[in-house]
Amino acid sequence: MQLLIYIIIFPILWLLSILPFRVLYLFSDFISFILFRIIGYRKDVVLNNIKIAFPEKSEKEVRKIRRQFFKHFTDVFMEMIKSITISEKNVHKRFVFEDVDVINDLYKKNRSVIVVGSHYANWEWMVSLNNLVKHQAYAVYTPISNKYFEKMMLKYRQKYGGKFIKPSVARKTYVENEKNGVLTLNALVSDQSPQLQRTRYWATFFNTYVPIHVGAELIAKDLNQVVVYYEVSKVKRGHYKCTFKLLAENPREFPDYQITDMFLKEVERQVAAAPQYYFWTHKRFKHMGKYNEWKKNYKRD
Repeated sequence: MQLLIYIIIFPILWLLSILPFRVLYLFSDFISFILFRIIGYRKDVVLNNIKIAFPEKSEKEVRKIRRQFFKHFTDVFMEMIKSITISEKNVHKRFVFEDVDVINDLYKKNRSVIVVGSHYANWEWMVSLNNLVKHQAYAVYTPISNKYFEKMMLKYRQKYGGKFIKPSVARKTYVENEKNGVLTLNALVSDQSPQLQRTRYWATFFNTYVPIHVGAELIAKDLNQVVVYYEVSKVKRGHYKCTFKLLAENPREFPDYQITDMFLKEVERQVAAAPQYYFWTHKRFKHMGKYNEWKKNYKRD
């Protein structure tokens, strides 16, 4: 059944991917209308998330952000499809990396890097970074149920030379690279909600006390890798820029979870500037109010 679904759907995706961007965005507008006006896909989730994050905004402002978000949301989906056939030249034209020297200077210092960021603007085209840096790039991905689509996804994500690894082997891969003297750039998108039973740390994120992923900080301290924040901004439709900011060159010098807090502040600042480009369909605040439950049942000593 998985193969049959792949055989039916992949040709459609490929045909969409060869369309000019202006035509692709017409499809995006249509899909956005269907999702928002007819299906109502996660409309309440998006509205509630925005209200929690920005309690000072009026109902009118919140609903406007939601409408803008759904238009951007389908744009990103179509841009992911476009990644199947987009050329390297075209992707670098549309996704411009600034301050790459921040990364390459660390290579000269013989340092591996943990690059942290959020689900904001278009994070998928970050995969093209590998061709611009001297490190070997790695990214952790969430496996999907259809093995044929997963193979397809990995093929197009890895065409720039970066490597995608499952969460279950991430730490092992990082340690092996360190032992073998391989300088790596390890990308982690760390803004979503962890499972309660896997949570180590809680912090305030957009006015709400929630569990936080701390894997990036733990790995950075364990392997003494530099922590760098990447920030993707939407310049205009189909065009983005990415900048880098050094957070912690010597992570072992920072108190526990301070680097994580610094990361959260960067995400809040970025999202507050243009909230319509954040990934609001994710139930980021689903564990709000569950701190005592976590403390009783899951807290690690």
